[in-house]
Amino acid sequence: MELNTAELLTYIQECPSPYHTVAASAKRLKAAGFMELAMEQAWNLKRGGRYFVPVYGSTLLAFTVGKDDGPLRMAAAHTDFPCFRLKPQAGVAAEGYGKLNVEKYGGLILRSWLDRPLSLAGKVVIKGKDAFHPETRLVDIGRPLLTIPSLAIHMNREVNDNGALNPQTDMQPLIALFGKEEVTGDFFVDWLANELSVSAADILSYELSTYPVESGCTLGLSGEMISSPRLDNLTSAKACLDGILAADNPDGLRLIALFDNEEVGSNTKQGAGSAVLMQVLERIYASLAKERCQLLQDIAAGFLLSVDVAHALHPNHADKNDPAVKPVMGGGLALKQAASQAYAGDAEAVAIVRGLCEEHSIAWQQFVNRSDSRGGSTLGSIASALVPVRTMDIGVPILAMHSARETMGASDQQALTQLLTVFLQ
Repeated sequence: MELNTAELLTYIQECPSPYHTVAASAKRLKAAGFMELAMEQAWNLKRGGRYFVPVYGSTLLAFTVGKDDGPLRMAAAHTDFPCFRLKPQAGVAAEGYGKLNVEKYGGLILRSWLDRPLSLAGKVVIKGKDAFHPETRLVDIGRPLLTIPSLAIHMNREVNDNGALNPQTDMQPLIALFGKEEVTGDFFVDWLANELSVSAADILSYELSTYPVESGCTLGLSGEMISSPRLDNLTSAKACLDGILAADNPDGLRLIALFDNEEVGSNTKQGAGSAVLMQVLERIYASLAKERCQLLQDIAAGFLLSVDVAHALHPNHADKNDPAVKPVMGGGLALKQAASQAYAGDAEAVAIVRGLCEEHSIAWQQFVNRSDSRGGSTLGSIASALVPVRTMDIGVPILAMHSARETMGASDQQALTQLLTVFLQ
């Protein structure tokens, strides 16, 4: 297995929730000498410094400050992924079974979550010294814990013809067998308290997500493909992180933003639709005693790469792609374009990224939707509307996007990482 692939799979394994993605990224940044900042504290930045700031635990921005003035270059990705999130009072006991009451987070392919060993990860908030200072604990159960069982074909003969699933009735995970045991109260909170060695009464709230516990792997005759959960969008987060880690004190400002909540629209306090990116830029410039007018000038002359996965040509459904523009796995990173601006970009942005790829022999291709298909969107257009900087959407092409497990070409991650590295130099 190539080093680039092994590092990606290790990173994905460490990141079963957005909170863990921030923690895993912060660990790597600290090891490389980046200094942690807090949004609620004053900043005293220095030329030549390397910094990162977590935002509400599930978003992270990291940046380098050049010793001399220079261009503003930024890259953004997202930390979240489609999954099931637990509701409050999640434990439901019925008919001798223990289930969890969950709801969809993002646009899942529901059927891909059936019959898999799943675990739970996220955060649990317990009582602290007072109401305004509760204690937050990062939690990854890390072992097979639950499953969402299919209904046998003998009881649903039409399943292969009409397999629609209802999230409330068909997708509630099975977590316990109680038999004739009488269960009162919320058995899940009782179990969680025991897992954390705290009192159930001390657990005030939680944000926990299901995730496939099986790790990623390579496949194909030559190991040329990667099969893994959360390729959307940890491939991009890892490439952004690798790019800023490799930035060797270039002039100007280099910044990456790993936002939460892209899968549900980005309009949250820690999403790309928030003021957080502009606030961080303003605080950087203020700490360096630079005028706001200089920031606005640098934004106008700057560039943002919005990094999120693209749709690869499907071998069994080639008609779902545009008839002329057909990105394939293993063909390099994809430049994503849409006249609707669901993907951010313009002719100059395309030319700049294409030019970088060709100057550095980086494999690239293009993606557009079929003209009769709405397709998806990402955070580039949202972020660049709030911080009006020239932006281009790019990403690795994958199959089975929003499935519990997705597939990509291993060499495409290397191309993406190479582009982020030269872009942030």
